Amino acid sequence: ASGFPESDASDYNSASRPRIQLWAAGLKSPINADQPTTDYDWTQYISKTKPTVSHEIGQWCVYPDFAEIKKYTGVLKAKNFEIFRDFLDEHGMKSLAHDFLMASGKLQVLCYKADIEAALRTPGFAGFQLLSLQDFPGQGTALVGVVNPFWEDKGYVTAKEYSQFCNVVVPLSRMKKIIYENNEAFSDTIQIANFSAGSLNEPVQWNIKNVNGQILWKGTFAKKEIPIGNSFIAGEIIHSLSSIKEPGRFIVTVSVGKYENNWDFFVYPSVKKKISPDIFITQTLDAKAKQVLENGGRVLLTVKKGSIKDDKGGDVRIGFSSIFWNTAWTKGQPPTTLGILCDPNNPALKEFPTQYYSNYQWWDAMSHSNTIVLDSVAKNIKPIVRVIDDWNSAKPLGLLFECKVGKGKLLFSGIDLISDRESRPEAKQLLESLATYMEGDQFRPSITVSMNKIENLFK
Repeated sequence: ASGFPESDASDYNSASRPRIQLWAAGLKSPINADQPTTDYDWTQYISKTKPTVSHEIGQWCVYPDFAEIKKYTGVLKAKNFEIFRDFLDEHGMKSLAHDFLMASGKLQVLCYKADIEAALRTPGFAGFQLLSLQDFPGQGTALVGVVNPFWEDKGYVTAKEYSQFCNVVVPLSRMKKIIYENNEAFSDTIQIANFSAGSLNEPVQWNIKNVNGQILWKGTFAKKEIPIGNSFIAGEIIHSLSSIKEPGRFIVTVSVGKYENNWDFFVYPSVKKKISPDIFITQTLDAKAKQVLENGGRVLLTVKKGSIKDDKGGDVRIGFSSIFWNTAWTKGQPPTTLGILCDPNNPALKEFPTQYYSNYQWWDAMSHSNTIVLDSVAKNIKPIVRVIDDWNSAKPLGLLFECKVGKGKLLFSGIDLISDRESRPEAKQLLESLATYMEGDQFRPSITVSMNKIENLFK
């Protein structure tokens, strides 16, 4: 049997438990419930008496690529894609279709990398069955492929990039954390999965670069024979981060001969700048906040999770990961979103290093946030950070947006940046970035919104 059941009569187990997202797990899966790490595996699910192969790992979705519609030249037509395209057009976002594809695609690859590497890190694991490498047009439209149904590249990951973490030899990371402050030391244990024809006698080399490609640190582990299997530990990288003074994304790369793999991590200054008293920070639109806006002041409204009305975005089941299989088939199991889309060069994000898509530094925000249906604020408002909705609903969703209210200026954050922030380095850094932006001359919202519109977002 495949997947069910795990029978004593079987020669090997085909198990559905050793994977990141179990059916109906929702936001309780490791990639959604736990702070980012590369240190987990599936040892507890591996039989000690027979081989265990995982059943249908992955199933991570990406936004539809409407350019595929014209490729259906035979008896089949992509009517489902036409419907999804119409949904997007009805909400005024047709021009964002390709951006949604690319941003959600990058998140999809992150999820597949996490799934496959967790399998490869697990000692004694006999193998994984991926569902799937290409999209499956049936079962409610399962856009789970990094290639389309015609086995063509979609543009957001190359075969070479994918084979870094899915190959006969794969360097593996065991970072206990991915988000650091610069008063800490970076730590990573390097493991090698070797399922090639024989043992390897190549040196294991590593380096850490900044986003400009500058090598900050590098090294070579003591040369040892790397046997067939995946329990080989090459060594540990430990390095103080005190020399990093600015917030940034950094890349650790490990190579074994021609095989190479890499992982991002993020570092923020531990000492924060003092926020100007001219910025009024609040979690509710109370009398004080209204008065500041009416008097021409600047307000950062950073709301608690669960405080937005359902029809204004509160009912969107937001999560960090991509959608699993599809919401039509899983009956709306969360998450029902496909990550974020933003302009990394937006001055509001200058002190919060980001790409245009979700990377691990967005896990905290997605775990402490409400989305806001932008149409309920103002038509055609362009958010600083957008959330990509399920293609079955295609709502215009935002996490961060700015507007003029009364005589003042408002930056609205659907992310709670206040609660427990001392244990949330990402929240502290994003708060600093937004406040710094609001203090400067670039904070010039162009759209005016009534106080009543903002009030009406809240339960």
